[in-house]
Amino acid sequence: MFPREYRGVAFVVGLFLVVQIGALALVPEFAESGYQAVENPDNPANSVLYVVAIVAMTGVMLAAFRYDFDWAIRLLIVGTSAWLSWYVFSALVSPLAAAVPAIAVAVGLLLYPEWYVIDTAGVLMGAGAAGLFGISFGLLPALILLAVLAVYDAISVYGTEHMLSLAEGVMDLNIPVVLVIPLSLSYSLLDGESASEEASGVGEEAETDGEAETDGEPDSGSDADIDDGESVAPEPAEPGDRDAFFIGLGDAVIPTVLIASAATFSPAADLAVPLLGVNLPALLAMVGTLAGLLVLMRWVIQGRPHAGLPLLNGGAIGGYLIGSLAAGVPLIEALGLAGIL
Repeated sequence: MFPREYRGVAFVVGLFLVVQIGALALVPEFAESGYQAVENPDNPANSVLYVVAIVAMTGVMLAAFRYDFDWAIRLLIVGTSAWLSWYVFSALVSPLAAAVPAIAVAVGLLLYPEWYVIDTAGVLMGAGAAGLFGISFGLLPALILLAVLAVYDAISVYGTEHMLSLAEGVMDLNIPVVLVIPLSLSYSLLDGESASEEASGVGEEAETDGEAETDGEPDSGSDADIDDGESVAPEPAEPGDRDAFFIGLGDAVIPTVLIASAATFSPAADLAVPLLGVNLPALLAMVGTLAGLLVLMRWVIQGRPHAGLPLLNGGAIGGYLIGSLAAGVPLIEALGLAGIL
């Protein structure tokens, strides 16, 4: 691994930690403010509805790109970013005052979507979304959500490959559906060539020569160029030539939903961590996610892009279950099945 890649891995681990810690810090305020999105967070049907919404949104985005409504997708994501940022800022200041930085996020994305603007918006979106879903999904729904999306991720990357078409559509929109990991201080996303003109990789964990390739959903694909719906594998970039990595924002958000859910609903005792309501199951879910991330990034750096969520969600679930058992929580209770069986 080249020194630049080491720095890139350290940077992406740092971004994941900010999303995870940010979500944990927001959970108490969100719960107190009544931001829970569902009436019964223990209902497994919540997970099913969310997965259906993801599949439906994927179809809508593919249709929008087909009929040249890219601008509508960009405005939708920028608006969503401002909305989630408002939730985050409202935990710190009054709702009215929170509107000012939230609008600033949207303006920055519209007028100057450089990589650090996108990453800042992505971290705010990620922490806010994970916190909101964490207080809205009980333990069983959260576990179901992570398991189903891990399978969906693998199928969409290694099976149907329809996410490659979606990635082709969002490549040049410069929106915070990805986290941009620069490998040099001089890197500029805005100065790079169009990713759709010379793509060296597609997916959440793609390697480029200064070109932007993204995936709008929480998954990643194998290296490919898209030409009238057909995938053609290009020559991989040399490891030392890459200027940036791109990892889907969903890869940070989805496992963090379980972390926030564990902090909210697990009966395990809270640990003495300043400013955070975190218990052992949530803490080890964080560790498991980061372990999966390191394995994933090693594969990516070696030129072997893979679906992200099987590793990340698997690490989060494994860490959560180990933490629950270590904290003395019975397995049935840790799985959220105590009220059902």
